[in-house]
Amino acid sequence: MKGKLAFLERWYDNTKAAAGHKRATPILCGIAFIESIFFPIPTDLMLMPMVQARPKAWWRLGLLTSFFSVLGGIFGYFLGMMFFETFAQPILEKLGKAESMETFSASINEHGGLWVFGAGFTPFPYKVITIMSGAVPISFGIFVAASTLSRTLRFLLVAGIVRAFGDMAEKWMKEHFAIFTIGLFALILALYFGLKALFPH
Repeated sequence: MKGKLAFLERWYDNTKAAAGHKRATPILCGIAFIESIFFPIPTDLMLMPMVQARPKAWWRLGLLTSFFSVLGGIFGYFLGMMFFETFAQPILEKLGKAESMETFSASINEHGGLWVFGAGFTPFPYKVITIMSGAVPISFGIFVAASTLSRTLRFLLVAGIVRAFGDMAEKWMKEHFAIFTIGLFALILALYFGLKALFPH
């Protein structure tokens, strides 16, 4: 990366390098927390080499990452709830996007749990949905349940793949993980709407 995006490459390298730090586990928890709010580098990047170094602890590392990611998501939710109207909404209105925001709000209200689950499980930026969930708002209970389920599935899946495939896992995930998670989420959506059509009440 060059120019304005060069800092992302530095963050990418630093995040991966932190896996070898003597306090790697607390750093992993901290990155999982802030990645749910603003940090642009996926937590998976640090989780993968940590599981390679400690394969027997894959489930513990996956659960720790999930727990702190959801905590960060809750923080983002309340940021959206308390400060969205103060900062973001006036800007959207000046840009003429108020109607688009209302349309988005209606959509996210109708299927809020699926939006949160999808953002938590796939490469879509989870941090965007955490803040928007508080701004709309989505029911806090639904938000926490969908976040917990999606983040736990995602990080246990990442840790489990690394545990099973070792050094090959990082290369495989860079090339295929996004497509795999999106495909799996599409299958979940198809099942959800299929069952909803069969049993409307």
